[in-house]
Amino acid sequence: MRQPLHESKLRLLDATLKVVRTKGYSATRIEDVCAEAGLTKGSFFHHFKSKEDLVLAAAEYWHARSMELFAAAPYHGAAEALGRLIAYVEFRKALLTGDLPEFTCFAGTIVQEAYRTHPDVSAACALDIIGHAQGLEADIREAMRDHGIRASWTAESLGRHITAVIHGAFILAKAHGDAAVAAECLDHLRRYIELLFGQQPRHRSGRAPSQKH
Repeated sequence: MRQPLHESKLRLLDATLKVVRTKGYSATRIEDVCAEAGLTKGSFFHHFKSKEDLVLAAAEYWHARSMELFAAAPYHGAAEALGRLIAYVEFRKALLTGDLPEFTCFAGTIVQEAYRTHPDVSAACALDIIGHAQGLEADIREAMRDHGIRASWTAESLGRHITAVIHGAFILAKAHGDAAVAAECLDHLRRYIELLFGQQPRHRSGRAPSQKH
C-alpha cells in the first residue's frame, strides 16, 4: 500500500495529471500546475526541484493509481479467461466519461510528445503503458489454451495490440473532440478479439460519433 502523501504534494501531483493531459508536456508550466493546485511556487519548490522532477513523480503516482484501479476492477471476476479479456475492453470503454483530459492517458500523452526530447520522463511513462500490455498476457495465454489457439501471434503481441488500439482510440477522440469515436474503436476491438478466438461477435449498438473536426 502506498504511503499517504503530504496534502500539498498530492494537490500538485493531481494538478499535474490534469494540466499535462489538457495542455501537453511542453506547454505545461510550473505556474500552471500551481494555479490548478491553488498553491504557491514556494510550496512547489518545497516538494520538487524542477518541472521534470515533478513529472517524474507524477508518472510514478499515475502508475500506482492506475494499477490500483485496474487491480480492483470487476473484469477480473469473469470465470473464463476470454470473458476477462472482453470485460477488460468493456471496462476501458466505461472509463470514457467526462471531458477528454479526464479519461485520456497521462503516460501516453507524454510519450507521444517527449519520447525524443525528454527520454527519462518518457521512459518513466512507458513503464505504465508496457505494464498494462503485460498485465493482459496471462489471460490471453489461458484463453489460447482454452480455445485451442495455435497461431503465429503470441500473448505478448496481442497484449501490445490491445494497448495500441486503446491509445490510438484516445488520439482519435482528441482529433474529433468526441469520446464516442474512442468507444467505437473499443467496440471494434471487442469484435476482433471475439473473432480471433472463434466466437460470434454479439451485436451491440453504439452511439454514432459526431462530425467534429
